[in-house]
Order: sequence, then C-alpha cells, then structure tokens
Amino acid sequence: MKFLDLSYEIDNGMPVYPGDEEVNLEKISDLNKDGYESITYSGTMHAGTHIDAPMHMIESDKYICDYPLDNFIGKGVLLDVRGQQEINLKDEYFKLIKENHIVLFYTGFDKKYGQKEYYENHPIITKEMAEFLVRKKVKMVGVDMPSPDRSPYEVHSILLNNNIFILENLTNLEKLIYEENFSVFAQPLKIKAEGSLVRAMAVFQGY
Repeated sequence: MKFLDLSYEIDNGMPVYPGDEEVNLEKISDLNKDGYESITYSGTMHAGTHIDAPMHMIESDKYICDYPLDNFIGKGVLLDVRGQQEINLKDEYFKLIKENHIVLFYTGFDKKYGQKEYYENHPIITKEMAEFLVRKKVKMVGVDMPSPDRSPYEVHSILLNNNIFILENLTNLEKLIYEENFSVFAQPLKIKAEGSLVRAMAVFQGY
C-alpha cells in the first residue's frame, strides 16, 4: 500500500481561523531534567486539518467520539474544481459520486494557507451541490480550504443536518488528480467535542 498525508503539522504559530484561540504547545517536562518528556496542547479542535461533526453548528447530543469508526473511512473521489469561485453541480458528478464516498474538492487554495486571502476569499460550495451530496448519501466532504462556505454557513447546515462530516484544511490533493482508486482515512480523536484534529491520509492499493 501507498500512503499520502493530507494533513498540516500542528505547531506553535500555525495558522488558525481568524478569532480562534492560538495553538500553544508547551514543554512541561524534560527528559534530562525529569526523566521523561511531556508536552501540553491548548487550542481549538478546528486548528489545522480537522473534522467538523454535527454538534459544531446544529443541535446535537452526540460528540464526535460517539460516531462509528467507519464514518471516517471510505472510498475517495476527487473533484478538480480549480478556478471555480462557486463550486456548482455538474452532470459528470451523477455517475462519479456514489453512496458512502468521501468527496474531496481540490481547489488549489491550500497554496494560500496562512494568508489573509485563505480565510476571506476562498471558494464556496453551492447549496445545490451540497443538497446533491446529501441525496447521494456520501459519508464526508473534504476541502483544501478553511470552510466549504461562509456566514451564514448554509452548506455546513445542509451537510451536518444529514450527518455528513466536513473535513477542512486539507493539503496535497494535487497528488490525487490522476488516481482513480484510493481510500480516505480521517480518524478523529476519541474526544467529547464538537470536532477533532485529525491525521487525514489517502491510501492506495496495489503498490
């Protein structure tokens, strides 16, 4: 098997959504001094590559740890949507996207990760496209930008109300353009929270 990392590194000073708490990794024990190493983490569950669960934006009593593991594993399909400020439904998607797919949108906007434009001028998925994904009963939607939409976050609402998880801040999607057979693994922490940091990857068979 071959593995492709789709995630950003978690570190001090990393980009976070404007207004969110900064990530702070603090070394509190030293191997030479204390006999062991220990580092604490503080920050939101939405720093770097992460998953939004329904509780993030809709009424829900289920934390992300309450969902089955197979919600976060599935056959992947990549949509090359570079140059589209509004990502609309296309005829080709009807055959391409199937039930339980994890749909990744490659916008190329990860090249602007950390810049002001990354958060303020990223492309958006249209409501029509989101509603189509609901009808197709996909498992998860992944994007190489901070969000599939902007305030009032109607696409978030459409997807999360239908238990479709949202995987944000992906990178390296350009390496999937010519791959037709891959799976996506994006396991969240087993944490009582509305979302989770995640180490997302694409996995290829037959290498």
